[in-house]
Amino acid sequence: MKLITLTLCLIATLTLTGCTNWIFRIDIPQGNYLDERDVKKLRIEMTKEQVQFVLGQPVIKDSFDPNTWYYVYEIKRGMAGRGKDLRKELIITFTDNKLVEATGDFELDPEFNTPLS
Repeated sequence: MKLITLTLCLIATLTLTGCTNWIFRIDIPQGNYLDERDVKKLRIEMTKEQVQFVLGQPVIKDSFDPNTWYYVYEIKRGMAGRGKDLRKELIITFTDNKLVEATGDFELDPEFNTPLS
Protein backbone atom coordinates (compact mmCIF):
# COMPACT_ATOMS: atom_id res chain seq x y z
CA MET A 1 0.00 0.00 0.00
CA LYS A 2 2.85 2.37 0.84
CA LEU A 3 4.51 1.60 -2.49
CA ILE A 4 1.35 2.56 -4.42
CA THR A 5 1.00 5.82 -2.47
CA LEU A 6 4.67 6.65 -3.00
CA THR A 7 4.40 5.87 -6.72
CA LEU A 8 1.30 8.05 -7.09
CA CYS A 9 2.99 10.92 -5.28
CA LEU A 10 6.05 10.59 -7.50
CA ILE A 11 3.96 10.55 -10.68
CA ALA A 12 1.92 13.57 -9.51
CA THR A 13 5.09 15.50 -8.67
CA LEU A 14 6.71 14.77 -12.03
CA THR A 15 3.51 15.65 -13.88
CA LEU A 16 3.08 18.97 -12.07
CA THR A 17 6.69 20.03 -12.63
CA GLY A 18 5.99 19.91 -16.34
CA CYS A 19 3.31 22.58 -15.86
CA THR A 20 5.66 25.30 -14.58
CA ASN A 21 5.70 27.04 -17.97
CA TRP A 22 1.94 27.50 -17.80
CA ILE A 23 2.22 30.02 -15.00
CA PHE A 24 2.09 33.58 -16.31
CA ARG A 25 4.76 35.87 -14.88
CA ILE A 26 4.72 39.56 -15.71
CA ASP A 27 7.68 41.60 -16.93
CA ILE A 28 8.94 44.12 -14.39
CA PRO A 29 10.15 47.40 -15.94
CA GLN A 30 11.92 49.96 -13.78
CA GLY A 31 13.37 53.39 -14.51
CA ASN A 32 13.17 55.72 -17.50
CA TYR A 33 12.52 54.15 -20.88
CA LEU A 34 14.50 56.18 -23.40
CA ASP A 35 13.80 56.00 -27.08
CA GLU A 36 16.73 56.21 -29.51
CA ARG A 37 14.96 59.07 -31.32
CA ASP A 38 14.86 61.13 -28.13
CA VAL A 39 18.53 60.52 -27.36
CA LYS A 40 19.44 61.60 -30.90
CA LYS A 41 17.80 64.99 -30.20
CA LEU A 42 20.50 65.82 -27.66
CA ARG A 43 23.01 68.52 -28.60
CA ILE A 44 26.04 69.84 -26.81
CA GLU A 45 25.47 73.02 -24.79
CA MET A 46 21.78 72.28 -24.17
CA THR A 47 20.60 73.56 -20.79
CA LYS A 48 19.36 71.26 -18.03
CA GLU A 49 15.79 72.36 -18.75
CA GLN A 50 16.13 71.49 -22.44
CA VAL A 51 17.56 68.05 -21.65
CA GLN A 52 14.77 67.42 -19.17
CA PHE A 53 12.19 68.46 -21.78
CA VAL A 54 13.64 65.97 -24.29
CA LEU A 55 14.36 63.00 -22.00
CA GLY A 56 12.18 63.60 -18.95
CA GLN A 57 13.14 63.54 -15.29
CA PRO A 58 16.32 61.53 -14.58
CA VAL A 59 16.16 58.51 -12.30
CA ILE A 60 19.11 59.77 -10.25
CA LYS A 61 20.46 63.26 -9.71
CA ASP A 62 23.73 62.77 -7.87
CA SER A 63 23.59 64.46 -4.45
CA PHE A 64 27.33 65.05 -4.40
CA ASP A 65 27.58 66.15 -8.03
CA PRO A 66 24.41 67.95 -9.21
CA ASN A 67 25.94 68.23 -12.68
CA THR A 68 25.60 64.48 -13.36
CA TRP A 69 22.27 62.89 -14.24
CA TYR A 70 21.62 59.18 -14.63
CA TYR A 71 18.90 57.72 -16.83
CA VAL A 72 18.60 53.98 -16.14
CA TYR A 73 16.09 51.52 -17.57
CA GLU A 74 15.88 47.89 -16.58
CA ILE A 75 13.36 45.21 -17.42
CA LYS A 76 13.29 41.79 -15.82
CA ARG A 77 11.48 39.26 -17.95
CA GLY A 78 8.93 37.12 -16.19
CA MET A 79 9.18 34.32 -18.72
CA ALA A 80 12.22 33.19 -20.68
CA GLY A 81 10.23 33.02 -23.92
CA ARG A 82 9.86 36.81 -23.98
CA GLY A 83 13.56 37.46 -24.32
CA LYS A 84 16.45 38.29 -22.07
CA ASP A 85 16.59 40.81 -19.26
CA LEU A 86 17.55 44.28 -20.46
CA ARG A 87 19.46 47.13 -18.85
CA LYS A 88 20.29 50.44 -20.54
CA GLU A 89 21.75 53.57 -19.06
CA LEU A 90 22.66 57.08 -20.15
CA ILE A 91 24.85 59.40 -18.09
CA ILE A 92 24.53 63.12 -18.79
CA THR A 93 27.20 65.54 -17.57
CA PHE A 94 26.78 69.31 -17.34
CA THR A 95 29.23 72.16 -16.82
CA ASP A 96 27.87 75.63 -16.03
CA ASN A 97 24.31 74.38 -16.66
CA LYS A 98 25.28 73.26 -20.21
CA LEU A 99 25.42 69.71 -21.55
CA VAL A 100 29.03 68.69 -22.18
CA GLU A 101 28.94 64.89 -22.32
CA ALA A 102 26.51 62.01 -22.78
CA THR A 103 27.78 58.45 -22.32
CA GLY A 104 26.12 55.09 -22.02
CA ASP A 105 24.37 52.42 -24.03
CA PHE A 106 22.90 54.75 -26.67
CA GLU A 107 24.38 56.02 -29.91
CA LEU A 108 24.48 59.78 -30.14
CA ASP A 109 23.56 61.65 -33.28
CA PRO A 110 26.53 62.64 -35.47
CA GLU A 111 25.32 66.23 -34.98
CA PHE A 112 25.68 65.95 -31.19
CA ASN A 113 28.76 68.20 -31.16
CA THR A 114 26.94 70.94 -33.08
CA PRO A 115 25.20 73.35 -30.66
CA LEU A 116 21.58 74.31 -31.37
CA SER A 117 22.66 77.95 -31.69
